[in-house]
Amino acid sequence: MLDKADAVKGLDHHALNALLNLYDADGKIRFEADRQAARAYFLNHVNQNTVFFHSLDEKLDYLVDEGYYDAAVLELYDRDFCRQIWDAAYKKKFRFPTFLGAFKYYTAYTLKTRDGQRYLERYEDRVVMVALALARGDRKMALSLTEEMLAGRFQPATPTFLNAGKKSRGELVSCFLLRLEDNMESIGRSINSALQLSKRGGGVALMLTNLREAGAPIKGIENQSSGVIPVMKLLEDSFSYANQLGARQGAGAVYLNAHHPDILKFLDTKRENADEKIRIKTLSLGVVIPDITFELAKRDAEMYLFSPHDIQKVYGCAFSEISVTEKYDELVADARIRKTKMRARRFFEILAEIQFESGYPYLMFEDTVNRANPIDGRITMSNLCSEILQVAEPSTFHEDLSYDHMGTDISCNLGSLNIARAMDGGDLGATVEAAIRALTAVSEMSAIDAVPSIRKGNDQSHAIGLGQMNLHGFLARERIHYGSEEGIDFTSAYFAAVAYHALRASNLIAREKGESFVNFEKSDYANGSFFEKYVTRDWLPETETVTALFEKFGITLPTRADWAELREAVMAHGLYNRNLQAVPPTGSISYINNATASIHPITARIEIRKEGKIGRVYYPAPYMSNDNLEYYKDAYEIGPEKLIDTYAAATEHVDQGLSLTLFFPDSATTRDINRAQIRAWKSGIKTIYYIRLRQAVLEGTEVQGCVSCSL
Repeated sequence: MLDKADAVKGLDHHALNALLNLYDADGKIRFEADRQAARAYFLNHVNQNTVFFHSLDEKLDYLVDEGYYDAAVLELYDRDFCRQIWDAAYKKKFRFPTFLGAFKYYTAYTLKTRDGQRYLERYEDRVVMVALALARGDRKMALSLTEEMLAGRFQPATPTFLNAGKKSRGELVSCFLLRLEDNMESIGRSINSALQLSKRGGGVALMLTNLREAGAPIKGIENQSSGVIPVMKLLEDSFSYANQLGARQGAGAVYLNAHHPDILKFLDTKRENADEKIRIKTLSLGVVIPDITFELAKRDAEMYLFSPHDIQKVYGCAFSEISVTEKYDELVADARIRKTKMRARRFFEILAEIQFESGYPYLMFEDTVNRANPIDGRITMSNLCSEILQVAEPSTFHEDLSYDHMGTDISCNLGSLNIARAMDGGDLGATVEAAIRALTAVSEMSAIDAVPSIRKGNDQSHAIGLGQMNLHGFLARERIHYGSEEGIDFTSAYFAAVAYHALRASNLIAREKGESFVNFEKSDYANGSFFEKYVTRDWLPETETVTALFEKFGITLPTRADWAELREAVMAHGLYNRNLQAVPPTGSISYINNATASIHPITARIEIRKEGKIGRVYYPAPYMSNDNLEYYKDAYEIGPEKLIDTYAAATEHVDQGLSLTLFFPDSATTRDINRAQIRAWKSGIKTIYYIRLRQAVLEGTEVQGCVSCSL
């Protein structure tokens, strides 16, 4: 035990931060030590290594002349307005409440001199430049975005927050999704596209469902196809090569339908003892599972796997474009389609075994996703973080790889609200609208010509993904247990309100621009059917606690009458954005916003992170104090059931997906994982991201005796 006074006697910011992991003399967590660590970090490091300028004019002139800032952004505003917005930003007196938040910002986001040794921006500078870039000359929008970001209510995703306003920058987009078709031209073009996108800093997911299986014929000659594994190896090598100037390796994921004949080989690539010839080390795996797979397992029936090549010949369309659930009996009965079989329950056992070993694969419940999809067309895959669910159109190519028909692929324009700060702000509608306009700007400013199908998809859809973070932090601050009746009640009412305001904002933009997303008229928005569940009941709190909570913050929730009025407006004037919401697994942006990640529970009361050369860094759960520890049970204690129930309440109102990681105690078995999968599917969950098992704490390990494990 250390005396409280020791925390301030000659300790640097590293040592002060480490005091979080030791009790004080009274047996309390030393939260003040971390706040002191943040202050010491500024006094002893940031201030001493920040380039000093006498005035804003001197600073902006230098950053433009030296090629750090994009002059085209600043030229949209006169200097008087620039002084006004910078003055307004600095008057907010922003302070990082945690050491890790400050450390993350200054190591990962702020503009540095080219030798990487000195800082050219404070947090306020980065916020203002992002706001100016996204506002594109609109002063009101620039001021609004500056206010929303500095208040912590809205946070753009890392690519946007890192790059906006800089002269030499990467893309503003988080990740991309590409289809592969069953021909060498599509495979070759997709590998090149993956390289181009990875070079620009984005993660890439690719769909392999349509590729013919190992042993399938090529040009009528039997047993010629090598199946999906060699393509996976090519992609893995491609992502390793496109390592973004050595900063990090490219990131990729591949998705395969559960009824593809190569599914077991696909899963085997992640086994710990897999042969090196097939082992996939860095590529993420996702499996697309239709309802019929669960139904067959329930009956303990055989599960048929169908040749994509034969489906293409018989049906005249790719495997991914048919519903396996709807066509299953027909496919089984059709002698023209080659098939193999296995017991459905054995498939789920193998799935759980692989997840137990590796955390992979991600799961996408195909029929759940498509039943909830308001857009014309099928959703056939997801992304690296399993929250993007959008319709894509296949491309066809000439032999020289030029386009015969250019389809549409998918890009992810992301940002998140901090639920606690958004509630504190008291005007949820204004915050959501500001976020939707900012993300729309990200979409409109993206023009990735290196992959024309990505640009076309983005230009036609204006698709965005507004996410959320800090659900657990907010609930705990308000003395509500995560996964409780009140916690789920709040989640449902909050997400319904966000859906309303997001649609309202997109409708306003459509009116202003006189334009809707391509094929709006074929959507469930256009015919009004999307709104049916909102105009036939009120999505308002059902508990007194949550009703009082919204009243406390002065937030008025939409009624069915409000939804009916919105339905008429959307049917009359359209929507600008084809997709509006997606909840990603927020990482770094959560730390700089002092927020719990995404809408997950915390994984530890005091999180221990390894940060490069600095070593261990300790991060206290947001809003946690020695008086409210009981509300900070971690995800392993809470268990998968309450996570699933919470995510199901949110999923009801999110047009795309939510990155749902399931956490299990170290005593969990594969059967526990199977039960959770079934519960998730039955609850209307669309996707599952990782499976995480708590590691048994061994004597002598770094977490022995730490606060997060002792309480």
